[in-house]
Amino acid sequence: MYIITDKCISCGVCADECPVECISEGDSIYEINQDECISCGTCQSSCPNDAIYEQ
Repeated sequence: MYIITDKCISCGVCADECPVECISEGDSIYEINQDECISCGTCQSSCPNDAIYEQ
């Protein structure tokens, strides 16, 4: 399971790179729909601000 932290700068890179399109813009940061996430890690490796980690 991947989590987006408050280090997110809402750049949208993670959402653009997600192969299953499970990341969307939330109120203040992007959010991952855990029911759709396949835990591929693409979001984490593409994040320019290291705001995503695996839990």
